[in-house]
Amino acid sequence: MATPLQLSTLGHRIRHQRVSNGYTLDGLGELVGVAGSQLSLIENGKREPKLSLLQAIAAATGTDVTDLLSAEPPNHRAALELELERAQQSPVFKRLGVPAVRVSKTMTDETIEGVLALHRELQRREREAIATPEEARRANTELRLRMRESDNHLPDIERLAEKQLKSAGHTTGALTHRTVSIMASQLGFELIYAGDLPHSARSVTDLENGRIYLPPASIPGGHGLRSMALQAMAHRLLGHTPPTDYADFLQQRLEINYYAAACLMPESASVAFLSQAKKDRNLAVEDFRDAFGVTHEAAGMRLTNLLTRHLGIRLHFLRVDGSGAISRAYENDGLPLPMDVTGSVEGQVVCRHFAARSAFTEQNRTTEHYQYTDTPGGTFWCSSQTGSTADGDFSITVGVPFDDARWFRGRETQKRAVSTCPDEACCRRPASDLTARWEGKAWPSARVHMQMFSPLPRGNFPGVDDGEVYAFLDRHALT
Repeated sequence: MATPLQLSTLGHRIRHQRVSNGYTLDGLGELVGVAGSQLSLIENGKREPKLSLLQAIAAATGTDVTDLLSAEPPNHRAALELELERAQQSPVFKRLGVPAVRVSKTMTDETIEGVLALHRELQRREREAIATPEEARRANTELRLRMRESDNHLPDIERLAEKQLKSAGHTTGALTHRTVSIMASQLGFELIYAGDLPHSARSVTDLENGRIYLPPASIPGGHGLRSMALQAMAHRLLGHTPPTDYADFLQQRLEINYYAAACLMPESASVAFLSQAKKDRNLAVEDFRDAFGVTHEAAGMRLTNLLTRHLGIRLHFLRVDGSGAISRAYENDGLPLPMDVTGSVEGQVVCRHFAARSAFTEQNRTTEHYQYTDTPGGTFWCSSQTGSTADGDFSITVGVPFDDARWFRGRETQKRAVSTCPDEACCRRPASDLTARWEGKAWPSARVHMQMFSPLPRGNFPGVDDGEVYAFLDRHALT
């Protein structure tokens, strides 16, 4: 059975031959033995003709059946009409819920071309809304490099956080849930803890009713309720609008995370704490973490915002999963990190001799582990600690060049490793004796991650199911 588009093309070719020969619908219908109304249905792609009728039409118009059945539009006008029909059958257009444009004889080619231009732009925007993994890596890399140029420091957000904290009456110590609630109320929002949040959203803000919905307890991975509430507020304070592309989405995510960190670990208090620790030659991620009541990862990332700008210390930060793949990274100290051809480091596997991986083998994984590592980029000292989530093990590492290790607790460690990566002989190429023994005699079955083949979630807020969010808000708007 022919498709609707094939029937439309056939109908256009029959009409072209009929008009070229000067026949009306009724005139050609009389010649081929059908009513003009039946012929009209065929020309409009509404009915599929029998082969015998096609042969009769071909004979009456001086052409042949193969020409009528050609997939090519008979002229420019027909090509425009067919393209418009195809565009109006697309899922992208149908999702809009607007009626299709019906082409009439009096409609000009220019009008059809104008409507088609809108359809093409709609399709282009749809394609751009879907970020491929490569596009996402490029956007993430560009953002990381821009932040490195500014020492990972955003002074405007630092000042905004200090202002909001002062307005809420916060002075010293860990930021309490009560103070976060006061900060929300000053913006016209109430914090509500809901057990039925959409699975695709960490929080939902009801702009109409002034509510920020949060889960009833912290979610796995160290994302506390204070941080999530602050991030939701940050969208409003920073004047964010729906992101235009994936790069914009990543920029907004970075900014709200930065604002939350700047509230939980205020710049003035943090710099005073770190300056004293440096003076005492006792800088430590765990002390910084405990002083402000945040996660180890949050404290490590906050160091990247402050150490270079305020204490003149260049550093690197790594979050690495149990397989050694980088999930988050920052460096401005020259540590050689693995990267792909786009310059992206996320997803790349770090050297097995780095403490970020060797820490997984330690017996006591509740404390920081220290190590010096000789690399092609110099010698680096680092501190690593491991943790676990529902997704598996991970490690958090903060490190500095050898000369700056003198400011940190753990500098006396005798543990030392050598990494020659990216030289494959370092840890990626098997030892020569093992190669000689097993090459050609092994056939492992690879574990394939299906996300390798999938585009990133589409939409203004990638990965968020709008239908779920709106249904959630509708339920709670009535309470």
